[in-house]
Amino acid sequence: MMTTPLFKRRLILVACVFVFLGPLVFETRAKAQRPEAQEAVAPLPSDPTAILAVVGESPILWGDIQPKVDTQIKKVLKSMGKSDIPQGELKVARLHLTRAALREAIQTKMMSESFLLEQVATQAAEKRREVKDMMDQRARQMFFENELPSLKEKFGTDSLEELDKRMQEAGTSLSLRQREFPDLMLGHMYMKSKLDKDPAISLAEITIAYRENLKDYEREAQARWEQLSVLFENHPSKDAARAKLIEMGGEAYRTNVFEKVAKAMSEEPFASDGGQHDWTSQGALASSILDQQIFSIPLNTMSEIIEDERGLHIIRVLERRPAGIVPLAKVQDEIREQLKTEKKLEAQKKMLAEMQNRVPVWSLYHKDTPGALPLQERR
Repeated sequence: MMTTPLFKRRLILVACVFVFLGPLVFETRAKAQRPEAQEAVAPLPSDPTAILAVVGESPILWGDIQPKVDTQIKKVLKSMGKSDIPQGELKVARLHLTRAALREAIQTKMMSESFLLEQVATQAAEKRREVKDMMDQRARQMFFENELPSLKEKFGTDSLEELDKRMQEAGTSLSLRQREFPDLMLGHMYMKSKLDKDPAISLAEITIAYRENLKDYEREAQARWEQLSVLFENHPSKDAARAKLIEMGGEAYRTNVFEKVAKAMSEEPFASDGGQHDWTSQGALASSILDQQIFSIPLNTMSEIIEDERGLHIIRVLERRPAGIVPLAKVQDEIREQLKTEKKLEAQKKMLAEMQNRVPVWSLYHKDTPGALPLQERR
Protein backbone atom coordinates (compact mmCIF):
# COMPACT_ATOMS: atom_id res chain seq x y z
CA MET A 1 0.00 0.00 0.00
CA MET A 2 1.39 3.42 -0.99
CA THR A 3 1.92 6.05 1.71
CA THR A 4 1.43 9.60 0.45
CA PRO A 5 2.36 12.78 2.35
CA LEU A 6 -1.33 13.47 2.82
CA PHE A 7 -1.80 10.06 4.39
CA LYS A 8 1.26 10.58 6.60
CA ARG A 9 -0.10 13.91 7.84
CA ARG A 10 -3.46 12.25 8.45
CA LEU A 11 -1.81 9.60 10.60
CA ILE A 12 0.04 12.27 12.58
CA LEU A 13 -3.14 14.26 13.17
CA VAL A 14 -5.08 11.18 14.22
CA ALA A 15 -2.23 10.17 16.53
CA CYS A 16 -2.30 13.63 18.14
CA VAL A 17 -6.05 13.38 18.73
CA PHE A 18 -5.60 9.91 20.25
CA VAL A 19 -2.87 11.12 22.59
CA PHE A 20 -4.92 14.14 23.63
CA LEU A 21 -8.24 12.42 24.23
CA GLY A 22 -7.39 8.74 24.48
CA PRO A 23 -7.40 6.74 27.73
CA LEU A 24 -4.36 7.28 29.93
CA VAL A 25 -2.38 4.55 31.65
CA PHE A 26 -0.79 4.62 35.07
CA GLU A 27 2.57 6.30 35.42
CA THR A 28 5.48 4.09 36.43
CA ARG A 29 6.71 4.22 40.01
CA ALA A 30 9.97 5.83 38.89
CA LYS A 31 8.14 8.64 37.15
CA ALA A 32 5.86 9.18 40.10
CA GLN A 33 8.90 9.63 42.35
CA ARG A 34 10.59 12.26 40.18
CA PRO A 35 10.47 15.80 41.70
CA GLU A 36 8.57 17.32 38.78
CA ALA A 37 5.94 14.56 39.03
CA GLN A 38 5.55 15.13 42.76
CA GLU A 39 5.00 18.86 42.16
CA ALA A 40 2.31 18.08 39.58
CA VAL A 41 0.23 16.01 42.01
CA ALA A 42 -2.11 18.63 43.39
CA PRO A 43 -4.78 17.39 45.82
CA LEU A 44 -8.12 16.80 44.14
CA PRO A 45 -11.37 17.96 45.76
CA SER A 46 -13.33 15.68 48.04
CA ASP A 47 -16.58 17.65 47.73
CA PRO A 48 -18.62 16.60 44.64
CA THR A 49 -19.91 20.19 44.34
CA ALA A 50 -16.38 21.63 44.06
CA ILE A 51 -15.94 23.56 40.81
CA LEU A 52 -13.16 22.38 38.49
CA ALA A 53 -13.89 24.74 35.62
CA VAL A 54 -16.31 27.39 34.41
CA VAL A 55 -17.13 27.56 30.71
CA GLY A 56 -18.95 30.73 29.78
CA GLU A 57 -21.53 30.75 32.54
CA SER A 58 -21.62 26.99 33.12
CA PRO A 59 -19.63 25.30 35.91
CA ILE A 60 -18.13 21.82 35.70
CA LEU A 61 -18.15 20.06 39.07
CA TRP A 62 -15.88 17.41 40.54
CA GLY A 63 -19.01 15.25 40.85
CA ASP A 64 -19.36 15.36 37.04
CA ILE A 65 -15.83 14.03 36.57
CA GLN A 66 -15.14 11.76 39.55
CA PRO A 67 -17.25 8.73 38.50
CA LYS A 68 -15.46 8.54 35.14
CA VAL A 69 -12.06 8.77 36.81
CA ASP A 70 -12.83 6.12 39.43
CA THR A 71 -14.22 3.73 36.83
CA GLN A 72 -11.20 4.17 34.57
CA ILE A 73 -8.87 3.42 37.48
CA LYS A 74 -10.81 0.24 38.28
CA LYS A 75 -10.61 -0.86 34.65
CA VAL A 76 -6.86 -0.29 34.48
CA LEU A 77 -6.29 -2.10 37.77
CA LYS A 78 -8.34 -5.03 36.51
CA SER A 79 -6.39 -5.16 33.25
CA MET A 80 -3.16 -5.16 35.27
CA GLY A 81 -4.43 -7.92 37.54
CA LYS A 82 -4.13 -5.71 40.64
CA SER A 83 -6.53 -4.65 43.35
CA ASP A 84 -4.60 -1.52 44.29
CA ILE A 85 -1.37 0.38 43.69
CA PRO A 86 0.88 2.54 45.88
CA GLN A 87 -0.72 5.83 46.94
CA GLY A 88 1.88 7.91 45.10
CA GLU A 89 1.11 6.23 41.80
CA LEU A 90 -2.62 6.41 42.48
CA LYS A 91 -2.45 10.18 43.00
CA VAL A 92 -0.60 10.64 39.74
CA ALA A 93 -3.09 8.41 37.90
CA ARG A 94 -6.13 10.21 39.34
CA LEU A 95 -4.67 13.59 38.43
CA HIS A 96 -3.92 12.64 34.84
CA LEU A 97 -7.28 10.95 34.33
CA THR A 98 -9.08 13.94 35.89
CA ARG A 99 -7.32 16.38 33.61
CA ALA A 100 -8.12 14.28 30.54
CA ALA A 101 -11.81 14.00 31.50
CA LEU A 102 -11.96 17.71 32.31
CA ARG A 103 -10.51 18.65 28.92
CA GLU A 104 -13.23 16.63 27.21
CA ALA A 105 -15.97 18.12 29.42
CA ILE A 106 -14.72 21.66 28.72
CA GLN A 107 -14.80 21.04 24.98
CA THR A 108 -18.38 19.77 25.16
CA LYS A 109 -19.44 22.79 27.24
CA MET A 110 -17.69 25.14 24.81
CA MET A 111 -19.68 23.74 21.90
CA SER A 112 -22.90 24.02 23.87
CA GLU A 113 -22.16 27.63 24.87
CA SER A 114 -21.15 28.49 21.30
CA PHE A 115 -24.44 27.18 19.98
CA LEU A 116 -26.38 29.33 22.45
CA LEU A 117 -24.32 32.39 21.56
CA GLU A 118 -25.13 31.88 17.89
CA GLN A 119 -28.83 31.77 18.71
CA VAL A 120 -28.93 34.96 20.78
CA ALA A 121 -26.01 36.87 19.19
CA THR A 122 -25.70 40.20 21.03
CA GLN A 123 -29.10 40.12 22.68
CA ALA A 124 -29.52 40.73 26.41
CA ALA A 125 -28.64 38.18 29.06
CA GLU A 126 -32.35 37.73 29.77
CA LYS A 127 -32.91 36.60 26.20
CA ARG A 128 -30.01 34.17 26.52
CA ARG A 129 -31.54 32.63 29.64
CA GLU A 130 -34.88 32.36 27.85
CA VAL A 131 -33.31 30.53 24.91
CA LYS A 132 -31.28 28.29 27.23
CA ASP A 133 -34.39 27.37 29.24
CA MET A 134 -36.21 26.54 26.02
CA MET A 135 -33.31 24.40 24.80
CA ASP A 136 -33.03 22.64 28.16
CA GLN A 137 -36.74 21.86 28.09
CA ARG A 138 -36.42 20.46 24.57
CA ALA A 139 -33.36 18.44 25.64
CA ARG A 140 -35.25 16.93 28.58
CA GLN A 141 -38.04 15.90 26.23
CA MET A 142 -35.56 14.35 23.79
CA PHE A 143 -33.80 12.56 26.63
CA PHE A 144 -36.96 10.68 27.62
CA GLU A 145 -38.15 10.18 24.05
CA ASN A 146 -34.89 9.09 22.44
CA GLU A 147 -31.90 8.83 24.75
CA LEU A 148 -33.49 6.82 27.56
CA PRO A 149 -34.81 4.08 25.22
CA SER A 150 -31.34 3.92 23.59
CA LEU A 151 -29.68 3.54 27.00
CA LYS A 152 -32.10 0.79 27.99
CA GLU A 153 -31.29 -1.05 24.78
CA LYS A 154 -27.55 -0.52 25.17
CA PHE A 155 -27.44 -1.78 28.76
CA GLY A 156 -30.04 -4.50 28.19
CA THR A 157 -32.64 -3.60 30.80
CA ASP A 158 -36.01 -1.84 31.10
CA SER A 159 -35.61 -1.25 34.82
CA LEU A 160 -34.46 2.28 35.68
CA GLU A 161 -32.88 1.03 38.90
CA GLU A 162 -30.91 -1.66 37.09
CA LEU A 163 -30.04 0.77 34.31
CA ASP A 164 -28.59 3.23 36.80
CA LYS A 165 -26.59 0.44 38.44
CA ARG A 166 -25.10 -0.72 35.15
CA MET A 167 -24.33 2.84 34.09
CA GLN A 168 -22.49 3.45 37.36
CA GLU A 169 -20.40 0.37 36.66
CA ALA A 170 -19.54 1.97 33.32
CA GLY A 171 -18.40 5.22 34.97
CA THR A 172 -21.54 7.35 34.76
CA SER A 173 -25.10 7.31 36.08
CA LEU A 174 -28.59 7.96 34.85
CA SER A 175 -28.79 11.33 36.60
CA LEU A 176 -25.35 12.38 35.35
CA ARG A 177 -26.21 11.38 31.80
CA GLN A 178 -29.43 13.36 32.05
CA ARG A 179 -27.49 16.43 33.25
CA GLU A 180 -24.94 16.04 30.45
CA PHE A 181 -27.49 15.45 27.72
CA PRO A 182 -28.43 19.10 27.00
CA ASP A 183 -24.77 19.99 26.46
CA LEU A 184 -24.22 16.93 24.30
CA MET A 185 -27.29 17.73 22.23
CA LEU A 186 -26.40 21.41 21.76
CA GLY A 187 -22.80 20.50 21.07
CA HIS A 188 -23.92 18.06 18.39
CA MET A 189 -26.13 20.75 16.83
CA TYR A 190 -23.24 23.20 16.86
CA MET A 191 -20.87 20.72 15.21
CA LYS A 192 -23.50 19.88 12.61
CA SER A 193 -23.83 23.56 11.74
CA LYS A 194 -20.06 24.03 11.46
CA LEU A 195 -18.70 20.79 10.04
CA ASP A 196 -19.43 19.25 6.67
CA LYS A 197 -19.40 15.47 6.99
CA ASP A 198 -18.76 15.06 3.27
CA PRO A 199 -16.81 18.08 1.96
CA ALA A 200 -16.67 18.43 -1.81
CA ILE A 201 -13.30 17.76 -3.44
CA SER A 202 -12.80 18.97 -7.01
CA LEU A 203 -10.82 17.15 -9.67
CA ALA A 204 -8.51 20.17 -9.77
CA GLU A 205 -7.67 19.73 -6.07
CA ILE A 206 -6.98 16.03 -6.62
CA THR A 207 -4.76 16.77 -9.61
CA ILE A 208 -2.76 19.40 -7.71
CA ALA A 209 -2.22 17.04 -4.76
CA TYR A 210 -1.14 14.29 -7.15
CA ARG A 211 1.35 16.51 -8.99
CA GLU A 212 2.75 18.02 -5.80
CA ASN A 213 3.49 14.54 -4.45
CA LEU A 214 4.39 12.76 -7.67
CA LYS A 215 7.48 11.12 -6.19
CA ASP A 216 5.28 9.24 -3.76
CA TYR A 217 3.45 7.63 -6.66
CA GLU A 218 6.60 6.23 -8.22
CA ARG A 219 6.43 2.45 -8.32
CA GLU A 220 9.16 -0.15 -8.52
CA ALA A 221 8.71 -3.04 -10.92
CA GLN A 222 6.35 -5.53 -9.26
CA ALA A 223 5.33 -9.13 -9.77
CA ARG A 224 3.05 -11.77 -8.32
CA TRP A 225 3.85 -15.46 -8.59
CA GLU A 226 3.32 -19.02 -7.37
CA GLN A 227 6.08 -20.94 -5.64
CA LEU A 228 6.99 -24.46 -4.60
CA SER A 229 9.94 -24.86 -2.23
CA VAL A 230 11.92 -27.40 -0.27
CA LEU A 231 14.35 -26.27 2.43
CA PHE A 232 17.73 -27.94 2.89
CA GLU A 233 17.30 -27.96 6.67
CA ASN A 234 14.33 -30.32 6.35
CA HIS A 235 16.17 -32.99 4.34
CA PRO A 236 19.21 -35.23 4.90
CA SER A 237 20.85 -34.17 1.62
CA LYS A 238 20.48 -31.90 -1.40
CA ASP A 239 19.63 -34.91 -3.50
CA ALA A 240 16.75 -35.80 -1.18
CA ALA A 241 15.50 -32.22 -1.30
CA ARG A 242 15.77 -32.17 -5.09
CA ALA A 243 13.86 -35.45 -5.38
CA LYS A 244 10.98 -34.06 -3.37
CA LEU A 245 10.85 -30.84 -5.43
CA ILE A 246 10.87 -32.80 -8.69
CA GLU A 247 7.93 -34.80 -7.37
CA MET A 248 6.07 -31.61 -6.44
CA GLY A 249 6.87 -29.95 -9.77
CA GLY A 250 5.69 -32.98 -11.70
CA GLU A 251 2.39 -33.02 -9.81
CA ALA A 252 1.89 -29.29 -10.39
CA TYR A 253 2.70 -29.69 -14.09
CA ARG A 254 0.26 -32.59 -14.56
CA THR A 255 -2.61 -30.96 -12.69
CA ASN A 256 -1.73 -27.34 -13.54
CA VAL A 257 -2.74 -26.48 -9.95
CA PHE A 258 0.16 -25.03 -7.95
CA GLU A 259 -2.07 -24.11 -5.05
CA LYS A 260 -3.11 -27.63 -4.09
CA VAL A 261 0.42 -29.02 -4.35
CA ALA A 262 1.89 -26.10 -2.37
CA LYS A 263 -0.59 -26.52 0.47
CA ALA A 264 0.12 -30.23 0.68
CA MET A 265 3.89 -30.37 0.21
CA SER A 266 5.69 -27.02 -0.08
CA GLU A 267 7.96 -25.86 2.75
CA GLU A 268 8.12 -22.06 2.28
CA PRO A 269 6.23 -19.57 4.52
CA PHE A 270 3.44 -18.99 1.96
CA ALA A 271 2.69 -22.70 1.52
CA SER A 272 -0.49 -22.43 3.59
CA ASP A 273 -1.69 -19.78 1.11
CA GLY A 274 -1.11 -22.17 -1.75
CA GLY A 275 2.30 -20.68 -2.53
CA GLN A 276 0.62 -17.51 -3.78
CA HIS A 277 2.82 -14.39 -3.50
CA ASP A 278 0.96 -11.11 -3.99
CA TRP A 279 2.40 -8.01 -5.65
CA THR A 280 6.01 -7.59 -4.49
CA SER A 281 8.51 -4.93 -5.57
CA GLN A 282 11.71 -5.86 -7.34
CA GLY A 283 14.61 -5.99 -4.91
CA ALA A 284 12.39 -6.67 -1.88
CA LEU A 285 13.20 -10.37 -1.55
CA ALA A 286 15.97 -11.69 0.69
CA SER A 287 16.92 -14.19 -2.02
CA SER A 288 18.61 -12.24 -4.84
CA ILE A 289 18.53 -15.32 -7.09
CA LEU A 290 14.75 -15.69 -6.74
CA ASP A 291 14.32 -11.95 -7.19
CA GLN A 292 16.29 -12.02 -10.45
CA GLN A 293 14.36 -15.02 -11.81
CA ILE A 294 10.94 -13.61 -10.91
CA PHE A 295 11.65 -10.52 -12.98
CA SER A 296 13.17 -12.28 -15.99
CA ILE A 297 11.55 -15.64 -16.80
CA PRO A 298 8.56 -15.81 -19.20
CA LEU A 299 5.09 -15.34 -17.70
CA ASN A 300 2.83 -18.31 -16.90
CA THR A 301 5.64 -20.82 -17.38
CA MET A 302 7.11 -23.14 -14.75
CA SER A 303 10.72 -22.30 -14.06
CA GLU A 304 13.64 -24.68 -13.89
CA ILE A 305 14.76 -25.59 -10.36
CA ILE A 306 16.24 -22.51 -8.71
CA GLU A 307 18.78 -22.97 -5.92
CA ASP A 308 19.61 -20.39 -3.28
CA GLU A 309 21.20 -20.53 0.19
CA ARG A 310 18.09 -21.91 1.91
CA GLY A 311 16.72 -24.41 -0.55
CA LEU A 312 15.33 -25.28 -3.98
CA HIS A 313 12.39 -23.60 -5.68
CA ILE A 314 10.10 -23.75 -8.69
CA ILE A 315 8.14 -20.62 -9.54
CA ARG A 316 5.52 -19.52 -12.05
CA VAL A 317 5.16 -15.76 -12.56
CA LEU A 318 1.52 -14.79 -13.08
CA GLU A 319 1.83 -11.03 -13.69
CA ARG A 320 4.42 -8.26 -13.80
CA ARG A 321 4.12 -4.50 -13.67
CA PRO A 322 6.92 -2.33 -15.04
CA ALA A 323 8.49 0.41 -12.94
CA GLY A 324 6.85 3.79 -13.42
CA ILE A 325 4.37 6.24 -11.95
CA VAL A 326 0.94 5.08 -10.84
CA PRO A 327 -1.64 6.82 -13.06
CA LEU A 328 -3.86 9.43 -11.42
CA ALA A 329 -6.96 7.46 -12.35
CA LYS A 330 -5.87 4.60 -10.08
CA VAL A 331 -5.25 6.74 -7.00
CA GLN A 332 -7.72 9.60 -7.33
CA ASP A 333 -10.27 7.97 -5.00
CA GLU A 334 -7.60 7.51 -2.34
CA ILE A 335 -6.45 11.13 -2.75
CA ARG A 336 -10.06 12.36 -2.58
CA GLU A 337 -10.59 10.61 0.76
CA GLN A 338 -7.32 11.96 2.13
CA LEU A 339 -8.24 15.51 1.09
CA LYS A 340 -11.68 15.10 2.67
CA THR A 341 -10.06 14.04 5.93
CA GLU A 342 -7.73 17.04 5.83
CA LYS A 343 -10.63 19.41 5.13
CA LYS A 344 -12.61 17.98 8.03
CA LEU A 345 -9.65 18.26 10.38
CA GLU A 346 -9.03 21.84 9.27
CA ALA A 347 -12.72 22.65 9.84
CA GLN A 348 -12.50 21.16 13.33
CA LYS A 349 -9.40 23.22 14.02
CA LYS A 350 -11.14 26.38 12.84
CA MET A 351 -14.21 25.57 14.93
CA LEU A 352 -12.09 25.08 18.06
CA ALA A 353 -10.30 28.40 17.44
CA GLU A 354 -13.66 30.18 17.07
CA MET A 355 -14.94 28.64 20.29
CA GLN A 356 -11.81 29.68 22.17
CA ASN A 357 -12.29 33.27 21.00
CA ARG A 358 -15.99 33.41 21.85
CA VAL A 359 -16.32 31.37 25.03
CA PRO A 360 -14.25 32.28 28.10
CA VAL A 361 -12.91 29.34 30.12
CA TRP A 362 -11.54 29.28 33.65
CA SER A 363 -10.03 26.00 34.75
CA LEU A 364 -8.23 24.48 37.70
CA TYR A 365 -5.80 23.17 35.07
CA HIS A 366 -5.91 26.13 32.71
CA LYS A 367 -2.72 25.15 30.84
CA ASP A 368 -4.50 22.05 29.50
CA THR A 369 -6.98 24.16 27.49
CA PRO A 370 -5.68 26.76 25.02
CA GLY A 371 -6.88 30.25 25.98
CA ALA A 372 -8.19 29.21 29.41
CA LEU A 373 -7.55 31.32 32.50
CA PRO A 374 -6.78 30.17 36.05
CA LEU A 375 -9.93 29.24 37.93
CA GLN A 376 -9.04 31.51 40.88
CA GLU A 377 -9.32 34.54 38.57
CA ARG A 378 -13.03 33.77 38.09
CA ARG A 379 -13.83 33.76 41.77
